[in-house]
Amino acid sequence: MDESVVKERVLLVSVDTGDFDAETSLEELALLVDTAGGEVFATLTRKRDRPDNACFLGAGRLQEARAIALCNDLDLIICDAELSPVQQRNMENATETRVIDRTMLILDIFAGNARTAEGKLQVELAQLKYSLPRLSGRGTQLSRLGGGIGTRGPGESKLESDRRHIRRRIHALEESLQALEKRRELHRKRRRKDGVVTCAIVGYTNAGKSTLLNALTDAGVLAENKLFATLDPTSRALKLPDGREIMLIDTVGFISRLPTKLVEAFKSTLEEAADADLILNLCDASDPEYENHLEVTRFILQELGAGDKPTVTVYNKCDAMQTPWLLPVSRDAVMISALSGRGFDQLMEAIMQALPPTRRRVLLLLPYTQGSLADRVRKEGAVSQEEYRADGVFMDAVVGVELLPKLLDYVIPQEDA
Repeated sequence: MDESVVKERVLLVSVDTGDFDAETSLEELALLVDTAGGEVFATLTRKRDRPDNACFLGAGRLQEARAIALCNDLDLIICDAELSPVQQRNMENATETRVIDRTMLILDIFAGNARTAEGKLQVELAQLKYSLPRLSGRGTQLSRLGGGIGTRGPGESKLESDRRHIRRRIHALEESLQALEKRRELHRKRRRKDGVVTCAIVGYTNAGKSTLLNALTDAGVLAENKLFATLDPTSRALKLPDGREIMLIDTVGFISRLPTKLVEAFKSTLEEAADADLILNLCDASDPEYENHLEVTRFILQELGAGDKPTVTVYNKCDAMQTPWLLPVSRDAVMISALSGRGFDQLMEAIMQALPPTRRRVLLLLPYTQGSLADRVRKEGAVSQEEYRADGVFMDAVVGVELLPKLLDYVIPQEDA
């Protein structure tokens, strides 16, 4: 970030209901603020059974927040929760300071990090869906017609006009994303037909997914020590030691209490993970909360319908751990350092063991009497080379394992091709 840019000074506020670790969540919120280019001045926590319906913190703590913000000339108050429109409006009125919530902060980071057309559309859609209910109740400054005696007349209020415009834009964005989603689904179908095996790297934000992709494939993806540095999925080919080639996919990071609106908006992107043949659940093992991070990822994968996918747990940044020997390593869990390359041999072995043997590449020489079998190979498989020879039809094809038994008599070795 440009050093000449003045950072916004922020007060973080939280209500500790006991449903989650409020202190850890506030630390994470502070990292999000840093990623967004802000500076945390102070934090304020209130223990309650539940947040106050009217002003989130309760009247007493709200006055304390007002004093901190005004006396220290703070720019912004950020709540570690998703505020209702009423809560946000009441807090802004009481503190005379701009107020946003955790969801809006994440959306702001997403907006800054979206690179592809689809990513930008997804962010805008999520922002508009978030802002639509917050248009209401913001006073007559949004209306050309105030309401009441002496204000009635023809025309449409500014508020109604704004709502109508946003709904039209939401509809247009949803149509654009549906078209992109259909195109993405066609790509996925093509990959399946061609026998391309996919492996998705998923995990908590800042776990090192992009660093791992770069290390394994020289992808050149932006890898920063910041939350949500990667927003758009990136795919690169990776050749395994056993000769198989897979498609490795880097995905957007997860975070605890990821707002439902964001999961919905990025569903088409996240489906890249849900549709993968294998999932690498990557975590930063040097983070004290790594077990919770793994659970957050598993929960979101379950929500996406990918909970039963073959999965390898990958403990990253093990070179930064004090006690790496305490990690539960097994054939489905490995320790690595994406930065140094340590543990990559074990990772490759775990991937090869976990991948389902669904398709294989074979070289065939089918007699001309086996025309119907050749047609099946063309229809069900992916033929990269075909030649008509004196003794039959030569094919270099990728076929499903269910078809292999019928082809075994016609498989020829590489040197005879």
